[in-house]
Amino acid sequence: MAPLSQASAQALARLRAYVPPPSTYSSLPLSRRAAVLILLFADRRGDLRVVLTMRANPGQAALPGGKADTLSETPFQTARREAYEEIGLPNDDKKLPPPFRVEHLCQLPTNLARTELGVRPCVAYLHSGGDDEKSEVSAEESLIPRLDAKEVAAVFTAPFHNFLLAKDELRESEEKTLPGNRADWYEGAWTDWHQSRWRMHNFFVPVVGQTVTKPKSSKSDQRAAADRLEQAEKAGNLERYRVFGMTARILVDAARVAYDQEPDFEHNSHFGDEDMIERLKRMGRLSAIRRPGDELKREDLEKAAKM
Repeated sequence: MAPLSQASAQALARLRAYVPPPSTYSSLPLSRRAAVLILLFADRRGDLRVVLTMRANPGQAALPGGKADTLSETPFQTARREAYEEIGLPNDDKKLPPPFRVEHLCQLPTNLARTELGVRPCVAYLHSGGDDEKSEVSAEESLIPRLDAKEVAAVFTAPFHNFLLAKDELRESEEKTLPGNRADWYEGAWTDWHQSRWRMHNFFVPVVGQTVTKPKSSKSDQRAAADRLEQAEKAGNLERYRVFGMTARILVDAARVAYDQEPDFEHNSHFGDEDMIERLKRMGRLSAIRRPGDELKREDLEKAAKM
């Protein structure tokens, strides 16, 4: 495997050095806390890729993650536990096959989900060798395909730097395998959210030519979702997985920090939703008691914005 590219090494260094602003996360009740894992690894060229999942229901792409179990659980602990439950990534490095280990790099500002959850992105790097990353072992070939889609319909990966670009970033030998056109990678549109104009990102990640891990279990919803994906892929009707919503926004922001670069498409400049979360708390929202159907509406955000 090639050593880390200079751009990848610099990106990891920036993430290690990143210090997020004070967060509202620790003041949220347990029922409103969640975290996701942005797990990066180096591909055979030394470029960074990120691990993603395709949910069984409703069949959308997401980062591994979920709700906190206890108030004492840190966001990283939540993200690692959920990653184990969802994709089989051991939450203890001692249980990873050598020479792999996971380095926690940083946390990004808390994001606000429509379901009134505060979601903390946690960035980590999967090492596959020594400090210089010169290793004969490739995470892309040796570990990622061994992940178990335990609670999801599929596990796949995407080029991390490409979340700053409006087109597929062509790499050597990919010209013939890339499905469709390079411009098929990205679509974006502005909408109203948080009492302001909000950029909605849609990325279409090529899955042709990569190992997409499907579930080994026979859970009905999970297996049915995986079967639908496989049927569409075999028929040639599904060559890209769509990444959108909060997941897309989190990946854009993480890439902005990592590469010290702004996207070449329009985007919101701020990171996370710490200010809006604090305003909603002052309104009495995001309380400890969660009710079925809890979802933020436009009028809630308009009221919070005026506080």
